[in-house]
Amino acid sequence: MRPARGFSLIELLVALIITGVLMSVAIPVFTDWLRNTRVRTAAESFQNGLQLARADAVRRNERIGFYLVDTLAGGCALNVAGPNWVVSGDNPAGQCNAAPSDTVAPRIVQVRSAAEGSASTTIAASQTAVVFNGLGRVVPVPAGGNVTVDVSSSTGAACLVNGGPVRCLRVVVSTNGLIRMCDPALPVTDTQAC
Repeated sequence: MRPARGFSLIELLVALIITGVLMSVAIPVFTDWLRNTRVRTAAESFQNGLQLARADAVRRNERIGFYLVDTLAGGCALNVAGPNWVVSGDNPAGQCNAAPSDTVAPRIVQVRSAAEGSASTTIAASQTAVVFNGLGRVVPVPAGGNVTVDVSSSTGAACLVNGGPVRCLRVVVSTNGLIRMCDPALPVTDTQAC
């Protein structure tokens, strides 16, 4: 007679219980990882947009701006919490849906929608626009010094600096045009700290 193959009901139940326990531990960790990834993606997007504006200003030897806007539709407005951004030669307010052009106002170089990787994040900038001159410096010089863009999760989880699980990030533009991403939760002695 051949031995029976397969699993007994008890073995199957034990395997399901172990799988359930592992999933209950893994899901919160995965959720935090997903939040952190979204914050990093959004912060890198803002950093890349600022670097594009600075590089284009130097390349063209003229003023090019990075603008935070509430929407990319025709009636867009500048907004410090704007999840979308526009790099252009002129202020794009009310014209964010214009085609990219070197000659037609607002002379849009590139746009980026919040739907492109910045979902579930919150933006808080110190000003709505950063304009670079042909030397790559910020003009006019901001009254408060550096320009900052803080990126956090909008899903209700607090930042690490406030005791939460999310590693919120900050993009800093110095008055001389240097752009860097930093972590407000790290101690000042760390090179990645703000």
